[in-house]
Amino acid sequence: MIRFPTLILALWCALPLSAETVPQSAPEISLSFAPVVRSAAPAVVNIYATVVVQRRETPFAGDPFFEQFFQGYGRSTPRLENALGSGVIVAADGVVVSNYHVVAQATEIRVELADRREFRAHVLLADEEADLAVLQLEGAQDLPALPLRNSDDLEVGELVLAIGNPFGVGQTVSSGIISGLGRSTLSIGAGRGYFIQTDAAINPGNSGGALVDVRGQLVGINTAILTKGGGSNGIGFAIPANLVQNFMDQAVAGETRFQRPWAGIVGQAMDAGMAEAMGLPRPEGVVVSDLHPESPFKAAGLAVGDVILALEGELTDSPQEVMFRLAAMGIGRDVTVRFLHQGSPKEARLTLVAPPDSPPRAEQRVEGDVVLRGLSVARINPAVTAEMDLPSEVTEGVVVTGVDDLAAASGLRRGDILLAINGARVQEPGDVAPLAQPTQRRWSIEVLRGGRPLLLRFRI
Repeated sequence: MIRFPTLILALWCALPLSAETVPQSAPEISLSFAPVVRSAAPAVVNIYATVVVQRRETPFAGDPFFEQFFQGYGRSTPRLENALGSGVIVAADGVVVSNYHVVAQATEIRVELADRREFRAHVLLADEEADLAVLQLEGAQDLPALPLRNSDDLEVGELVLAIGNPFGVGQTVSSGIISGLGRSTLSIGAGRGYFIQTDAAINPGNSGGALVDVRGQLVGINTAILTKGGGSNGIGFAIPANLVQNFMDQAVAGETRFQRPWAGIVGQAMDAGMAEAMGLPRPEGVVVSDLHPESPFKAAGLAVGDVILALEGELTDSPQEVMFRLAAMGIGRDVTVRFLHQGSPKEARLTLVAPPDSPPRAEQRVEGDVVLRGLSVARINPAVTAEMDLPSEVTEGVVVTGVDDLAAASGLRRGDILLAINGARVQEPGDVAPLAQPTQRRWSIEVLRGGRPLLLRFRI
């Protein structure tokens, strides 16, 4: 009978591991993560971003009671603040992927490699909703880079390492497993994403760092933790590598905005009650509750009430998962959609397209000696919705695309959806200029801002 210590010794002798070998099996992994770290860590960098922040000084600053009543008052003074995060080299010529929130509004970006070399960097492409940014290191070449893995192949229980610079203490590695996939009910920052969940510790400063598998392949970009106490509770989230790959490809191709395929659908996740009503054995998929006339799903034969089950063989159990799949695949690709139509399984092919700029946006600017001079407006269509990040449920109306000159004093902001001016409804961009002509002293403007109704009142 072989006792436990003898078994460990036998495994060690039977599976010699050189310093340059990446572990490929469970016994090898049990010996050390060092070869994986040695392979992956040189491609993980520290990012130092300088941001100019406007601070208002008031005599009540820091007062626990009065400060809340004097926000926005006092002299505005610019201050420099430094943001710290991590990034991952994904191309030998110095292309680095990180989080949007690490470099947002940065005026200067410095990147330090694991070997302590430093480079200046500039942003090639950034997207707040995806919480991704791609940087180019200036003058870099022949750098270590991480290969990206197909994140759709990940399974719960796989061993992973999180590499980054937590708390600014220097490059650090933590280990764990994939503890969940398809976490799509989270709202992290401005993002409405689809995340890999891990119990590898992710702390402040880890944002933008690498989540790698035991082969040293990048499976995700670490982005956030879920915590009640301010520290790591063992639940971290990473952006899947498939979305990172498409984002990186667009950045290298010279895109200035992240281009997402347009679905043209409104859907909701199937629940047990809906599944029972539809005669299904279990809840699965996304029920289509509305379809735009030009939706590629409608062109493929789907109708309201159908249930989208999978795209290219990958299950879709939430609207966020549908949008993630589309964003990771990219515009122009032909994909297979599997769905239920009146309870019967069907398949169809559809082409992923950009949001159409129809009906025409008919953008107009208010001119002349009127109170709203300098106000620019446009008709809401899918392209305008995508460009201005409007709520997906808003499909028609008039949106403010710019505010300057006299209109800047009205309180209107870019992205406001105009509902009425002085009680008169706004339905088309052409309605705005005539409604701006009256000379009354009291004005009221009804808008939707961030999905909430707001009444702006002022006197001239």
